[in-house]
Amino acid sequence: MKINFFLSYLLFLIVFGIITSCTKTSEIAPNPNLEYKNYTPKSTDKTINRNDYYKKLQGFWLGTCIANWTGLVTEMDKIGNIGEIKTGDFYTRNDWGKPDQPSIWGEGIPSDLSQNIDFVFADVDSIWGADDDTDIEYIYQELLLKYKTSFLTGAQIREGWLEHIRHEEENYLWVSNQMAFDLMKEGLMPPATGDPENNPEFEMIDAQLTTEIFGLFAPAQPDMAIRLAKLPIQNTARENSQWISEFYVTMFSLASAVDESLPLKEQLFWMAEQAKDRLPETSYSRKMYEYVKSKYNEDISWEQARDSVYSRYQVNEADGYDMTSRNLYCNACFAAGINFAASLVSLFYGEGDIVETIKIGTLCGWDSDNPTATWGGLIGFMIGKEGIEKAFGRKFSNRFNIQRTRVGFENNGVDTVENMALKGIWIIDRVVQEEMNGGVDLKNNRWYVPEF
Repeated sequence: MKINFFLSYLLFLIVFGIITSCTKTSEIAPNPNLEYKNYTPKSTDKTINRNDYYKKLQGFWLGTCIANWTGLVTEMDKIGNIGEIKTGDFYTRNDWGKPDQPSIWGEGIPSDLSQNIDFVFADVDSIWGADDDTDIEYIYQELLLKYKTSFLTGAQIREGWLEHIRHEEENYLWVSNQMAFDLMKEGLMPPATGDPENNPEFEMIDAQLTTEIFGLFAPAQPDMAIRLAKLPIQNTARENSQWISEFYVTMFSLASAVDESLPLKEQLFWMAEQAKDRLPETSYSRKMYEYVKSKYNEDISWEQARDSVYSRYQVNEADGYDMTSRNLYCNACFAAGINFAASLVSLFYGEGDIVETIKIGTLCGWDSDNPTATWGGLIGFMIGKEGIEKAFGRKFSNRFNIQRTRVGFENNGVDTVENMALKGIWIIDRVVQEEMNGGVDLKNNRWYVPEF
């Protein structure tokens, strides 16, 4: 009797183990438009778990949405009044939870997202809306799948923009993105749309918002990530705005090359130090990086660091950052440079804590939804969807409406973070196999990524 029970129990464990194993290894469907090839791993290959990456990509989309919508509450509230800083010129940590102040275009009216400066969440029975920090990346992901490629051409980018972006206001485009779109309608194609001779807005922040995801499409190979992102970046950017975008793309790729035994703060700081090499030593963007890092190392408050960034770059125009003397609208509050410096304040002082990083980014000033979306997406990727839920102590909506801002998608534009993550996995399958000359092991849910 005992023997029969033991055998029955053993059989149950074996069957349960097989089912569990199959569930784990078959959870991610293969790309139906990719012929997978046999691959013999090399001892020097980096092995990356596709199932883990799938969960991380969900964290990327969710983290970006949380940070994007929270940052929008204070977007353009505080852009600096050129001169000596006075009380109220910028937010401080004490303003968190207090009434939101009007933005430069708010006509005395605070944000309609939240009366107070606080996190903006989409509950589980609600839906995240697209914004300019998510919608162009969504379009690029769809185009890569549509054309069954790892590298988009200028014609494909132009066709995708013209198909999925409203041709009239409100089309949720600004500065360099809007100028590039206007040039596309006139017949120009990337990279001509970002050429300074055609696009006077080429130094604005736009490319940062639209290309970070290419870093995730090339895990642990930042040089490949830069190749994938080059044309999408040059669609709207050159010089410092291009180099800053490459900095972010590099960090997103390096998120798969870190020593995960280290604290998240140390992982992020290592990634940033590696990525700064994308910034030429004589560029103002490189000097901004070194300056903000030095302020952090001085152990002063993030508010003091932010105020010193304002004084150094907007008031005194140090390191060749001459936006103020150009007399641009809102003192170039959309510029890649000043927002890069602000984003570094939130990166360093956030120290890998997604909640604190988003708070600081939201309060830091200028185009506050953009740096928050960047770091919310990156840290969200690194800790995954479950890590985000743990950090905030709650669940979130998994649905996303791309047609809040864009047009021409199936299912009235409603997608899920799980499906969006799956699409990313399919793109990476192609990149790993066709561009990295690595391998995809569908049976064991692994990528074999050659050394970079």
